[in-house]
Amino acid sequence: MNYKIIIINGPNLNLLGEREQSHYGYTTFDELKQNCEKKSKELGLKIEFAQSNIEGELVDLIQESRNKFDGIIINAAAFTHTSVAIRDALDIFKKPIIELHISNIYKREKFRQKSLISDIVTGGIFGLGSDGYILAIISMHKLLKNEN
Repeated sequence: MNYKIIIINGPNLNLLGEREQSHYGYTTFDELKQNCEKKSKELGLKIEFAQSNIEGELVDLIQESRNKFDGIIINAAAFTHTSVAIRDALDIFKKPIIELHISNIYKREKFRQKSLISDIVTGGIFGLGSDGYILAIISMHKLLKNEN
């Protein structure tokens, strides 16, 4: 079976490789997308890769995903700590969701240490750099195949 997943990225992730390299590394957003597409193809997964700086667009994307995708990998970025709307949309999804952060949010500023979505997702990957995306894809593949 060909599973379809969506990788959703929140605000400022389009500037990867340029911003705060000490936290987010040197991999650009386009390179990250290419790496994810390559790994997904190796596993036989179909993926869509999305990014928005606008909270409402992310909510719409999550809602639309209910009927189009088997799983969500989400790096909600700053909205992780502030968006009840994104949390509520994810809670409606009812399929596997992996929360992902390039940096370890629990070793950062106090306001970043609270995730509004951690308690409703299937699992999370934090602080492993852009490689976390690859690990999330592998983990989602196993979840969908009931191997986890």
